[in-house]
Amino acid sequence: MREPTEAGRTTESGPPVGYAEHEPEPVAYAGSGSGSAAVGYAGSGSAAVGYAGSGSARESNARYKRLIADGTTGLTVAFDLPTRMGRDSDTAPASGEVGRAGVAIDSIDDMRVLFAGIPLDTVSTSMTINAPAALLLLLYQLVAEEQGIPATALTGTIRNDVPEERAARGRYVFPPERSLRLMADMFRYCRAELPRWNTVAIEGAEPYETLRAVPGVEERQAERLAKLRAWRCGDRVHRTLVSVTAAAGGDDNLLPPMKEALAAGATVGEVCDALRAAWGSYAPKETPLSTV
Repeated sequence: MREPTEAGRTTESGPPVGYAEHEPEPVAYAGSGSGSAAVGYAGSGSAAVGYAGSGSARESNARYKRLIADGTTGLTVAFDLPTRMGRDSDTAPASGEVGRAGVAIDSIDDMRVLFAGIPLDTVSTSMTINAPAALLLLLYQLVAEEQGIPATALTGTIRNDVPEERAARGRYVFPPERSLRLMADMFRYCRAELPRWNTVAIEGAEPYETLRAVPGVEERQAERLAKLRAWRCGDRVHRTLVSVTAAAGGDDNLLPPMKEALAAGATVGEVCDALRAAWGSYAPKETPLSTV
């Protein structure tokens, strides 16, 4: 059943998740490397970029809208550590890190909220994420398509710098050679689907700020995920995740089956787990992200 979302679009996963929970609040700049109030240039364009993103998608969306109202024509999204490590906000390894040093994005519903009311055909977006980069870009593409914007009109940059994961925190999200395969699939996919997108930005290791977690974000994200899983079509999600695992064991491009899974309401963590099912994990044991 398709239900209307806040912005008048519809979602396969059921009623809108968490849209009436909180009014937008002021949100501080948060992220890594660039500092707490960074404004600069990103990608190959000349758009002034505002670096923002912390806490929830709703809070970050309010900040983006203020930046655009002030004349910003490009946005840089900082994702929180669980998102960057391919873990959902309600999993044990994510505890204490949700919405800290970046925005928590678990599903297409979060991405809808993050870019609600933002014209993705007139802004350039840069994303700070590495191994799960393809997943976040696919979510961005899906939201743009819901807005009626073709992928060929999208501009921006995604870091996609897998070796930086090892240099910055001593581990990889996926085994290194598999991460590179995912990068190569993304290059091929963007050449055909998102020709104006910059598919990698090599920046080297950066220190990540230790920031206070935004109060209540972890609990709200867990509630959103519970609602998402209750309303989406579980059979459809399962089928698409099985397809992702099968594709990961073969030679076909991984992005089309991953896009289908995300459109069905699969979470970033679930798709990453489907890849891990085929590839295994690089780390020998599971540890809290805060200790990495």
